[in-house]
Amino acid sequence: MPAGYQHVVAENGADLSLLAEKHAADILVLDVNFGEPDPFAALARIHKRHPLLSTILLSSRPEQVALRSLRLGVADILKPPLRTSDLLRSLRYIQEERALVENKVILPLKRDTRSLKQRAQAFQKLAEVGQMITGSLSLDQVLKAAVDAAVSLTDAQEGSLLLLDEQTGELYVRAERNLDDHFTKTFRLRVDDSLAGKVLATGEPLLISRQGPQKIKTAYLVHSLIYAPLRIGEKVIGVLGVDHRDQVGDFTQEHLLLVSALADFAAIAIQNAHLYATTEAERDKLNTILTSVRDGVLVMDNEKRIIFINAMAAEIFNINGQQAVGEHVSRLIYHDTFLSLVENAPQQLPEQEEIHTLDGRFFSVQGADIPRVGVAFTLHDITHLKELDRLKSEFVNTVSHDLRSPLTAIMGYTELLGRIGPLTEQQQIFVERVQNSVANITALVNQLLDLGRIEAGFDTHKELIDIGPVVRFAVDSMQLQAEEKSQDLVTHIEQELPAIMANPARIQQVAENLIGNAIKYTPSGGRIEVRVYSEEHQIILQVSDNGPGIPSPDQPYVFDKFYRGSNVAEETSGTGLGLAIVKSIVEAHNGRVWVESKLGEGSTFTVVFPSELPYAPNTPP
Repeated sequence: MPAGYQHVVAENGADLSLLAEKHAADILVLDVNFGEPDPFAALARIHKRHPLLSTILLSSRPEQVALRSLRLGVADILKPPLRTSDLLRSLRYIQEERALVENKVILPLKRDTRSLKQRAQAFQKLAEVGQMITGSLSLDQVLKAAVDAAVSLTDAQEGSLLLLDEQTGELYVRAERNLDDHFTKTFRLRVDDSLAGKVLATGEPLLISRQGPQKIKTAYLVHSLIYAPLRIGEKVIGVLGVDHRDQVGDFTQEHLLLVSALADFAAIAIQNAHLYATTEAERDKLNTILTSVRDGVLVMDNEKRIIFINAMAAEIFNINGQQAVGEHVSRLIYHDTFLSLVENAPQQLPEQEEIHTLDGRFFSVQGADIPRVGVAFTLHDITHLKELDRLKSEFVNTVSHDLRSPLTAIMGYTELLGRIGPLTEQQQIFVERVQNSVANITALVNQLLDLGRIEAGFDTHKELIDIGPVVRFAVDSMQLQAEEKSQDLVTHIEQELPAIMANPARIQQVAENLIGNAIKYTPSGGRIEVRVYSEEHQIILQVSDNGPGIPSPDQPYVFDKFYRGSNVAEETSGTGLGLAIVKSIVEAHNGRVWVESKLGEGSTFTVVFPSELPYAPNTPP
């Protein structure tokens, strides 16, 4: 005790364990004759639980216990009788060894552990800032968090985030920590003569750690500072800085790395905010455009729920546009034709489908598939065009009707020319040309009048018919024309087709027009296939050929009056009314018709009629 040591005594193994647990002892002095059968067993237990406890063993025969003592890490062996000087010398030796171990091993480990904890805390702080960047749209909040983290992780006195005002060429404070409010509001730093401006120009971070406050081109006195650039791509838009102004403090390269990482986070946050603002502005602009246009626009997702509907589309279907978003189309819109277009989307999208509303307006409907969004429908008001078409049709019908009499007279007089005297060969050729021209004009007039009657709804007679014999009769009537061009005209007509309510003469006219077109435009030796089959309470008539095909830009217009494809040869005869008549007849029977074609591969015209009965009556058409 006079030498400065305190001690406790254990009389047995139980006391020894309790004392070792209770007292934070540095050294154990153990007699080899300790009151246990095997004192080395007790020493082994103590050493396992307290590996840093140094042991001095007392033994009258040191050479016998040296090996076991060495294995158990005994620091020294003393031989009784024990002298105070020997014990103190051994204690000092052990203390010196412990001090050496602490200086060389334990203290570095503690420093490393403390450094690792600090790094772990820094990484955690960086992760929190990064998570805030991805989870928050508040730029002020994110930038303030970045500055706070920079000050906290570097133990700095204050911090600031400076952004470049491109109009004035000056840096201003965007976020700060521990800065005076008045200083923050009035601070302006030119970039041409400052360290922050140097970082802005070079894009490289800067660390200055000096003793004593100095004005080092920072516009305020500091002891030490760190500046890290805020970089977006190749452009530097500002700097993140921390400093010690009123107290001495050093920054390290590790601090520089942390501030640089936080500066990168801040730059990402600014870029995200800019992109979000740009996106919002573009979305508002797009919404304004779509809302203001006079065409109806309706966008739905793949589940047929409304994503967007502008005012015009809402007015067309008489629904509340604001309440429509998120609702299924069928719950708000009750227009059967439009709902059928929606039901077929996106597999089959309309290009020039027409619908009409209860108020008498007509709209052209077009559909477009939008990847990862859904389907968009646009509705263009064509009521005025339908009215013009009606007036044109009335005019054409009137003119056509008035032309029949003079055409008949011309044809009659040309036939009488040969009866009043012989005609020369040249005169006969001229007469035949006049007759052919009159015949073509007469055919055109008849088709115009026929089309006018169909559009006017004069052919109201309809009956339940089996379409199969009607189409087969049409094929037979066209067989001779196909044979003249060495074409294969084949049919596939399903047995026991459901009945349709139709005018048999008009259905035959539809088949003949489609087959006649296929024969006309398919080269000699080609193949024409006519199919009739039922599918889901519908009768489908298809006429396919392997002709030249129809160019894609022409396909939406092939059913218009007088329209002929751009790839049709000039010498090919035709009036451009055959398909218009087909469309009018089909629509008069509540059906639909469209074409699918590829250049160089051929065309397929499809007509769909609704069926009326499960099977057709077993009666001739």
